Amino acid sequence: MVHGGLSLDFNHMTDIRKRLDDLHHRQAQAEVGGGEQRVAQQHKKGKLTARERLDLLLDPDSFTELDRFVTHRATDFGMAANRPLGDGVVTGWGRIDGRLVYVFSQDFTVIGGSLSETNAAKICKVMDLAVRNGAPIVGLNDSGGARIQEGVASLGGYADIFLRNTLASGVVPQISAVLGPCAGGAVYSPALTDFVFMVRGVSYMYVTGPDVVKTVTHEKVSHNDLGGADVHAELSGVAHFVHASEPECLNAIRTLLSFLPPNNVDEPPGVPVTDPVDRREERLLEVIPDSPSKPYDMHEVIGLVVDDGAFMETMPAFAGNILTGFARLGGRPVGLVANQPAVLAGVLDINASVKAARFIRFCDAFNVPLVSFVDVPGFLPGVAQEHGGIIRHGAKLLYAYCEATVPKLTVITRKAYGGAYDVMSSKHIRGDVNLAWPCAEIAVMGAKGAVEILYKDEIATSTDRAAEVGRKTAAYEELFATPYQAAARGYIDDVIDPRDTRPRLIDALQTLGTKRDRNPPKKHGCIPL
Repeated sequence: MVHGGLSLDFNHMTDIRKRLDDLHHRQAQAEVGGGEQRVAQQHKKGKLTARERLDLLLDPDSFTELDRFVTHRATDFGMAANRPLGDGVVTGWGRIDGRLVYVFSQDFTVIGGSLSETNAAKICKVMDLAVRNGAPIVGLNDSGGARIQEGVASLGGYADIFLRNTLASGVVPQISAVLGPCAGGAVYSPALTDFVFMVRGVSYMYVTGPDVVKTVTHEKVSHNDLGGADVHAELSGVAHFVHASEPECLNAIRTLLSFLPPNNVDEPPGVPVTDPVDRREERLLEVIPDSPSKPYDMHEVIGLVVDDGAFMETMPAFAGNILTGFARLGGRPVGLVANQPAVLAGVLDINASVKAARFIRFCDAFNVPLVSFVDVPGFLPGVAQEHGGIIRHGAKLLYAYCEATVPKLTVITRKAYGGAYDVMSSKHIRGDVNLAWPCAEIAVMGAKGAVEILYKDEIATSTDRAAEVGRKTAAYEELFATPYQAAARGYIDDVIDPRDTRPRLIDALQTLGTKRDRNPPKKHGCIPL
């Protein structure tokens, strides 16, 4: 009996070892993706593999893989004998700076990273887990598109992903990195997410490729000129960040997530303060030029106010007349929206309105306080803007500010004219703390334009029109082109020394830490899309 028992145990251990050997073999198969030759081709293109990308994105040894043994179900067109493990996408969860994130990374070495029914199911599973457990989802896209061999099943897979993108919107942060081709219906998943990263020379996004464009419109265009990283960063506004290499891109995703909460219930993560909260910045006295029409760079103001001068700007190459991005004040993440006088005098136009509105709504969804630096002469005039829908698009920005219930702080540095004054987080649309520098001009319009309307007849009959305009303009400026009329009505909470901007904003943020504000109950608003 004892001998027999030992024999049985030995046979059992031998069987386990065989099964373990088989497991390790299958794991190795899954990790090599489409094989060494295709991995080499990926590297030859200057691209990383799906797993190499995850190694750079996530904290070391923090990745837990799901569904590595999944295979597709297709049997036609020679697919029955081609069933690679994992089916072209690596999914699971890991940590970034110790915080949980869910990830999927498409593997171009496996059937071109094409989306199949099971491939999509793997992605949907981690997206569902992200929403259920309240953690960000990061998608690394590198795919040839829908798997043609599966027909409508692959199209259904895309729709399953789109639905989850939509339902997760405003619940958990969704970040997409396009690290290869992304074409056809595949582009709509990144487009539905919160932030899109691209890499020059590697990333391409378009609904229809160059060959289709040439056939339909007879236009000849390259992949890069049609849907390259810089095209989407500068012209279409699809890409929020563009980088020179994949490692730089993946590191930037880590940085972005450091500003964000894991979900819409939690608060953004604070960090130890290394920059004195009571720092007064003398250089802010030198930023604003003496001439009200002379430009200056709002980046300089931001850099002098925020913690350690660190500002992660979003969409820096698109609609440069308005700046958006993340920084910290007193260790607390904030979303910054700022007119940029160095570009188009900081006017609001169609692109600037859409860019800022989307950013504001993201910050509001994820409890990130908003700080607005205002120097705006109004909305951009012109036939192209009016016909392009500046009324509708400008209303998006107004709607976003009105709807936002997070703490809203505003600093008017110089101009705040006309309707743009109202729109840029004024007290009238629930701005919490509204400050102005002494040089701020808050009025319906610029003094010279106002005078030419108000005193049109007097100027026309004057013997010295220039002198008359000068006198009237000076009188108007003294009366209206200051922050004090607005302050007298409580529209500005205080006129402050520019050097005190940082400590005043940090103090305001601290007092608003317990802010409670709600919008009327409703299914959802009808933003003028």
